[in-house]
Amino acid sequence: MAASPLSLVLLPLFLSLSLHAQAQAPAAPAPAPSGPVNFTAVLVKGGQFATLISLLNKTQTFNQIENQLNSSSEGMTIFAPTDNAFNNLKAGALNALTQQQQVQLLQYHMLPKFYSLSNLLLVSNPVPTQASGQEGVWGLNFTGQSNQVNVSTGLVEVQINNALRQESPLAVYPVDKVLLPEELFGVKPPSASPPAPATNGSSSGKSNSSDTAAEPSPGKNSAGGRNVALGLIFGLGFLSMGILS
Repeated sequence: MAASPLSLVLLPLFLSLSLHAQAQAPAAPAPAPSGPVNFTAVLVKGGQFATLISLLNKTQTFNQIENQLNSSSEGMTIFAPTDNAFNNLKAGALNALTQQQQVQLLQYHMLPKFYSLSNLLLVSNPVPTQASGQEGVWGLNFTGQSNQVNVSTGLVEVQINNALRQESPLAVYPVDKVLLPEELFGVKPPSASPPAPATNGSSSGKSNSSDTAAEPSPGKNSAGGRNVALGLIFGLGFLSMGILS
């Protein structure tokens, strides 16, 4: 059926109005930016990091981590020892550290850059940690293949099996051992002790023995003197007997 003249006039008008309405429609709102990264919430959700959380609070390291996470473009990678990992430490190992050393121990578990598991296999060892730049190396070494990654301190080696979080800017990997740095827990070389000075007793003993050996024995002199006197007496006796005869 042929279109009526009216419909031929109205159709272009209707299409024009529809396109105009679409152009005037408000654009969909952009997605809201994600809020600050909450490292504490990541550990709490993990459910087996009470000792680590307590230590982070005690040393005020939590604030440093979250400030850096939300101000740095590099992100962070954190290795989180479980409660069992801390329980397996030698008794009193943590309490023997000063607060500054406890901060260094925590910083040793942090890399100042975001690394996925696969990226950890591409790094150049040793990898600097947050504790690096202080006395010593304070680095971590990574080895492995595929999705299996091992981290070593030189004293401790542990396998990384999964992630609590692996999304930029923060990666958190649970570990079954506390990463012990050689700078804190390595065997210290013994300090060289100066030679002991000679005692007065031994010196005086040597001098006395020398003096004794040098001095003549009074007993021998007395016996010699007696022998000379007796010889003179007998000699005079024999001489007198010869004269008388």
